[in-house]
Amino acid sequence: MKALQKSFRDVLRYPSAVIGLVIIAGLVILSIYAVLTIPYSEASRLWRGGEDVWYQNPKIAPPEWVNWFRKDKLPKSVLMDSHQEDDDRVSKVVEPQADGSKVTIAFLLDYQYDTFPQELILYFDAQFAEKLPFASVYWLTPDDREIRVGDFSVGGSFTYRFSQDSKLQRRLKGQDPQRGLFMADPTAEPPVPLKGTYTLRIDGLTFEESADLDAEFVMHGRVAGWAGTDHLRRDLSIALLWGTPVALAFGLLAALGTTVTTMIIAAIGVWFGGWVDELIQRITEVNLVLPLLPILIMVGTFYSRSIWVILGVTILLSIFGGAIKTYRAVFLQVKESPYIEAARAYGASNMRIIFSYLIPRIIPMLIPQLVILIPTFVFLEASLAVLGLGDPVLPTWGKVINDARNEGAPFQGLYYWVLEPSILLMLTGLAFAMLGFSLDRIFNPRLRGL
Repeated sequence: MKALQKSFRDVLRYPSAVIGLVIIAGLVILSIYAVLTIPYSEASRLWRGGEDVWYQNPKIAPPEWVNWFRKDKLPKSVLMDSHQEDDDRVSKVVEPQADGSKVTIAFLLDYQYDTFPQELILYFDAQFAEKLPFASVYWLTPDDREIRVGDFSVGGSFTYRFSQDSKLQRRLKGQDPQRGLFMADPTAEPPVPLKGTYTLRIDGLTFEESADLDAEFVMHGRVAGWAGTDHLRRDLSIALLWGTPVALAFGLLAALGTTVTTMIIAAIGVWFGGWVDELIQRITEVNLVLPLLPILIMVGTFYSRSIWVILGVTILLSIFGGAIKTYRAVFLQVKESPYIEAARAYGASNMRIIFSYLIPRIIPMLIPQLVILIPTFVFLEASLAVLGLGDPVLPTWGKVINDARNEGAPFQGLYYWVLEPSILLMLTGLAFAMLGFSLDRIFNPRLRGL
């Protein structure tokens, strides 16, 4: 315990180690938050979901915080539903009539933005037996103009997209509805939206006593959430949050499995010597020639892209790496120590000497190497995902970068799509590198005085 306390005090002497620890603690907290708030099954469902899951999100929208740095404010997405009785922006009035009712639904939209939205959509939910309800939709502007949007029968679940109504576009003198409905002067250059409170009114008629009509109004803005959205309307925060525990778990398991196994194999080879040591050295030399990344690409292409398969192959190919020769050199010195001779004299078994006397002696060397190796494997997993060989189920940082590259995000100025996961990857690598190098100076006797 005293040795552990002393090591911790030594770590605190290095500002780089403290910074690394703070960043790592933040990543761990983020991982715990992601796992607790978004269960794995839910994260997988959301990330693999389609239009039915993400219909409320705009496509390829930057995060909302970009408005902090812009003079012209981009509109946020708006969702209003007539089912929500506690929403002050929504009102629904039902007036019974002979063999039916008159339903009036009003959505109040306070628009204070400098650009136009992506899209306006109405999702109708009609309940009837045989006779379809009828709806007339009107748009009321802040300057008291009333624009007739459309008239149609509503059958069950019906979706009305303003931008796809050619009649409405003609009534707006050729303007796209998401522009024309917000413009006070259609001839203005450049076009500027009229700020104020808009009202979307739906006058519905039902022709049966038990029939009813509800609607959900969605305005797709130009920004969404704290992380933005991608080309499939998915909230990138899902991948950024869940990518953290996936990256840390992959890096830690791979580094731990590689370093511990390598050290044990090196100790066994040194202790038994002879053909055992020769065999281990020859396998190591052959393995050093094999390229790790191309082999992993082949495994992902021809066998499986499961992250567990990739992790197993990574550990298997990394066990007989260059570190085995480093450990061997240290074990050769430790083997000649007097306490090893003493252990042999009182009859300690081979396995007891290896695991109780040889290996514990070089564990201080293991800790820095373990910490430094973690970001290596984190970047390896991300590299495979960027190449399209990531786990098809898990949302990860590498997948976000791969999607952004495939959609040409850097060439369209959608830097948030690439920078967010890239910054997290760089922070992870920087944190473990700063901590690992500081630990190396603490535990490596040759560097303590530097």
